[in-house]
Amino acid sequence: MHADSGSRRGAAHPQQEGPTDLRLVPPALAAWATAALALDASPGWVTGIAVGALTVALVLLVTRRRDITAGGRTPSRRDAHPDLSPEGVHPASSWRRAAWPRVSIAALLLSVAAAAASAGLHGADLRRGPVPELAREYATVTTEVEVGSDPRLTRPRISGDHAAPVSVLIEAEVRRVEEMDGTVVETRAPVLLIVDPGSSAKGGRATGGSGGGPQHSPWLGLLPSTRVKVTARLAPSLTSGDRVAAVLRVRNQPVPEVVEGPSGAQRFAGRLRAGLREATDGLPGDARALLPGLVVGDTARITPELDEAFKETDLAHTLAVSGSNLTILLALLIGPPGLAQHIERRGLAPRLGISLRATALLGGVLTLGFVVVCRPDPSVLRAAACGAVALLALATGRRRSLIPALATAVLLLVLYDPWLARSYGFLLSVLATGALLTLAPRWSETLR
Repeated sequence: MHADSGSRRGAAHPQQEGPTDLRLVPPALAAWATAALALDASPGWVTGIAVGALTVALVLLVTRRRDITAGGRTPSRRDAHPDLSPEGVHPASSWRRAAWPRVSIAALLLSVAAAAASAGLHGADLRRGPVPELAREYATVTTEVEVGSDPRLTRPRISGDHAAPVSVLIEAEVRRVEEMDGTVVETRAPVLLIVDPGSSAKGGRATGGSGGGPQHSPWLGLLPSTRVKVTARLAPSLTSGDRVAAVLRVRNQPVPEVVEGPSGAQRFAGRLRAGLREATDGLPGDARALLPGLVVGDTARITPELDEAFKETDLAHTLAVSGSNLTILLALLIGPPGLAQHIERRGLAPRLGISLRATALLGGVLTLGFVVVCRPDPSVLRAAACGAVALLALATGRRRSLIPALATAVLLLVLYDPWLARSYGFLLSVLATGALLTLAPRWSETLR
């Protein structure tokens, strides 16, 4: 059927597709490995890798273009050219076939260059600016930080059974540093913001929270993208290879001093998350804390004791938003994926009279909203990327496009956030999705 289709890619019949296109897999894997290695590399090494790979790729592309030009145009069968072989193949086409490996190698090298540049820039955030040096000196500074995650309660371990008091933990970026001598420096350094319990307790009394304490701290109400001014002490990170340049410990600041409010998208997502918390106010304490965490990853109400209980029972992964959350949303819209391309497809979309491709587009909008509401954490990004692969297959109706789509998703995610290249969760998600696309259909057919 493929030979008669007249196309190198085979026929478009969903049950009679050509072989899987694996050309994007090597560039994605090369970018993955490069990002994992380049995060800790020196600027010289990163620059050398990026420039060298880019130069070799350009040379390959230029030589390929020259070879094709020298080989001449490849005429069609209708030209009845006298130089055609008995099989109908023009000698010039051999030049094109010989040039394809150069294109593949050039694509791989371009991916390496892009991954090295992205990882180098992300890794440089940990070293550039005054924050790392001030952290080594344990200096006290006044800074403007941009909140990068939802605040949560934590109880850091010290050693053995001894534990630090409950604190508010926030992932943030230092944007402006004002040293004790009045020097002001604009910078961009990822930090871990820890609000000590003394500040939280005072904040609870100041805001009239019942019982005070960290659970009622106004710091827990901060939304991502909010800019806050704090006076805190810097300290170096305890673990090497971490994605934070320093730890910023805040004391004696019960209420955050907001310099700039959150973005519109974060305000909208914050209202949705707040509405879910309000809807759970009538539930018991643990259920009231767990339901927002299970649905949208909102762990603000989860106490350190409850979090520790989930870790002891190996259930901590249920508190992180994963692909199952997005699967439920898409299943309500699309129904069973196996019936999506049949006349008896289910879900809300056919009931509303939405076409198949419009359903895929609507699913993409739903996936984007899922990322905004649940925050672009690594697990959320992985779920969104894998969901996008399934939606692409739904829109095109061709299984052979799934592996290239997965490779493209991996490549884009690694370039967007090179730290994913070192994430075991990211590795497991990619392997699981790849197995569902390659092994699961064969196993299902064998079992059937």
